[in-house]
Formats: sequence, C-alpha cells, structure tokens
Amino acid sequence: MPNPDDIDPRRVVGIHPEIVTNVTSTDFPGHWPGEDHSWSIKKFRRNFQINFLKNEPLTAEFDLIGIDAAIANAFRRILLAEVPTLAIETVYVANNTSIVQDEVLAQRLGLVPLKGNKKGLRAMGWYQKGNPPTDKDTVVLNLKVACERNPRASKTETDPEKLFINPHVYARHLVFNPIGLQTTWFAPPGEIRPTNPDILLAKLRPGQEIDIEMHCVKGIGKDHAKFSPVATASYRLLPLIKIKEPILGEDARFLQKCFPKGVIGLEKDAETGHDKAVVVDPRRDTVSREVLRHDRFKGKVELGRVRDHFIFSVESTGQFDSDELFIQAIKILKLKCLRLYKKCEGLAKLAVPPAGAADGGDAMEE
Repeated sequence: MPNPDDIDPRRVVGIHPEIVTNVTSTDFPGHWPGEDHSWSIKKFRRNFQINFLKNEPLTAEFDLIGIDAAIANAFRRILLAEVPTLAIETVYVANNTSIVQDEVLAQRLGLVPLKGNKKGLRAMGWYQKGNPPTDKDTVVLNLKVACERNPRASKTETDPEKLFINPHVYARHLVFNPIGLQTTWFAPPGEIRPTNPDILLAKLRPGQEIDIEMHCVKGIGKDHAKFSPVATASYRLLPLIKIKEPILGEDARFLQKCFPKGVIGLEKDAETGHDKAVVVDPRRDTVSREVLRHDRFKGKVELGRVRDHFIFSVESTGQFDSDELFIQAIKILKLKCLRLYKKCEGLAKLAVPPAGAADGGDAMEE
C-alpha cells in the first residue's frame, strides 16, 4: 500500500465531517502557473498501473492507478452494457399447465445466464430480426418436463421431492439441440448450458407439464439486462487514513472500533509500552467517517481518498471469465476511439477547401 506521506496532496480528495473537498482534478495545462501539465504518452505510461489482487473465473479485483474517473467509468459502463453475450431471446410455448404464466416463465428463462465454448460464442454472428434463424446466429434450447406421482412413495410421505416425479423444474432441465456448425463450435464439454444448473424455474404437481422451445441470440446489456455479462461492475477510490500524532492506550483501542475490522491494528509503542494505533489495511475502510464524530481524535486523524487510484471489482455471470470481460471492454473502447478518430479525419477533410476555390476570407465576405 502507498505511504500516505508519499502521495501528492493534489491527488487526495479530502473527507471531512460534513463536506468533501478537492474533488476536481487540476493536472491540466494552465491551472498551476509555471507548471507543465500537458498530456504525454510517456508520462501516462510512467504513471499508469494495473495491479490484480484477485483473479478468479467469476470475480476479479484489481487497481487502476493513474487514470481519470471518466476512463474508469467508461470501462464500467462498457462492461455493463456493451460486451455481447448469448441469452434466451424468443420463447415458443407448446404447452404450459403450471401455475406460472407464460410471459412470467419466458421472463425467468431469459434471465438464466448461459455458458458454452468461448470460441464458439465469439464465432456466432448477430441475428437480424425478420430473417430466418440459422446455425450461425441462433442456438436452440428445449424444456420438456412433466410431473406425475411416484408409485413407490409412502402413503404418509409429505416431501414433494419423494412424493412426486419432477415436482421442480430447474435450469439443468434445459436441453441444447445443436444444428449445423454448432455441433463443432459447442461439442462436449463446451455445449450450451446454464452457468448455474440449480436455478428454480417453476414448480409442478401431477398432471402439469411444460413444453417449450427457446431461441438464444447474441445481444448487449444496452438492449436488455439479460445480455449483461456481469452481475455487477463497480469501482471505488482508495481510502487514505493518516494518523498525524500517536494514539495510545484506550484511545487506540477505541480508534480501532471506529473502522471496519482489519483497517486499524495495534502494536506496542517503543517508548511507553502501551498499545499504539497503526493503519494496517486502508482498502477495507468503507469511509463511514465514524472517527470524525469523536472530539478525542480531532486533529489527530485525517481521512481522504486517492482521486486517481480506483479499486475495480468485476463479477461475471459465468459466460466469460471476469478478467476476459475487462480485456474485452478495453478493446471496445479502443474501437470507439478509432471510429471517432476516423470521423474527425473526415470532418477535417471537408473543412479544407478544394484546389482553385476562392479565398476563404472573400468567401466569407460574400
């Protein structure tokens, strides 16, 4: 963790009992007299860092250091709304005698996250409405479950799982029917299936049945939340806690209780032998400002957040690994920048008068 004394005060957002100060960045040309804050790629490369603290298939936590909040927020919004995934789009109900209405069941099915061979998912094209579905843009799933009494069940049995056959319909009952190229793209063990097979879809009783065909297509979260590849993607600024003078004994133990567990530790003071409060892990702090309510710590403890140090958290729904999603978000942002650059180039060409045209100033006067 960075030493609070080594961080430039200009980078720190001040946290006070009732207000927050220094919230706007000032590292741009012309703000500080005699200082050059013009942007350069060399300076950016020197200051920018990505440090992964946790990298698991479903969750990732990492630090983005040295970028503006607008860029961090762009990554977050792209993760939520613009990384494409596969989800159930159209539901064809042949029979549904359960107590769950057709439209409610269709909504529940659409929100079931799916997974499969990643190369196959990336190879799939985009379905165009109005065109017939093909093996390149549509995946077909079937759900056919009927409930009946268990003839072997005891007469005194009350547990539906033992009393009936198929009393509960789960996501694991979804069956993938590959066609054409999909037999290669999604060959076992990479077939299309729910990321969590234990999602409850409906409950049945003897005589009730569900018979449904589902068409899955690629989409983005901007169109519907079911296409969002993340359960959540968020960031927060690194908390900064500075103990400006020694806090010993009972005050040290009281200070420890003002923060979440693990933020403040106790060590023996070399001079007095009493417990001394030290900052152990400011990342755990939720910046509740509880410490600022107590007069005994006035002027002794200072709170803040590092403006350009983002603690990023990504929770994948399971179709792609969490770190892969972040890399995909970077690629999408790069494509957006390239498109903008080409548009600007086109505008610049339109602004240049063709050879032999009248002088610009005369044209304006006319």
